[in-house]
Amino acid sequence: MLSNEEIETRYQAEVKQADVDHHTPTAGAMIGHVMANLTIQRRKLRQMKWYAKGINNQAFKAQLTTLLAENDMLLDKTAERLLDEGEVLPTTQAEYTEYGMLTEEPRIKYWEMPAMIAEMVADYNTANLFVSRAIKLAEKEERFALAADMVSLMGYNQHQIRELQSQLGKAAREGLDEEDDD
Repeated sequence: MLSNEEIETRYQAEVKQADVDHHTPTAGAMIGHVMANLTIQRRKLRQMKWYAKGINNQAFKAQLTTLLAENDMLLDKTAERLLDEGEVLPTTQAEYTEYGMLTEEPRIKYWEMPAMIAEMVADYNTANLFVSRAIKLAEKEERFALAADMVSLMGYNQHQIRELQSQLGKAAREGLDEEDDD
């Protein structure tokens, strides 16, 4: 059993290493951002499920139930892979707040379903910014299992974007990619 002093020493080493990893990003640190985004996304999906109103709200709530289950599976799979790689995971609300880049909006409960869907599209798109960075870092570090999991997550997110965009009557990348000014 670890003494309080040993626990504190380990925790302070973890905090110091996390600071180093986030200033010179590593795959593990970047995937910590991915995990924080998945955690924030879970809260947003639940909020939408609780408050969705409209003609097709039951179908939308069923879709959200599926997305929530998949989100939980992806979060657990990502955590397990990081642990396999000897990484320390973000686990506290403070860490999720610090590392997460998805925004939370308490007024979302009053939004119409198309606005909620558009928000999910934006969240998956934002999440992919961190997933793509994690892929590059994992490949550079030759951490191929991490890279493979992140490639899979990127594909999952892209599929969700296409499905949600179609519900809005849009093409998969419509309104998401910056237009070339050339």
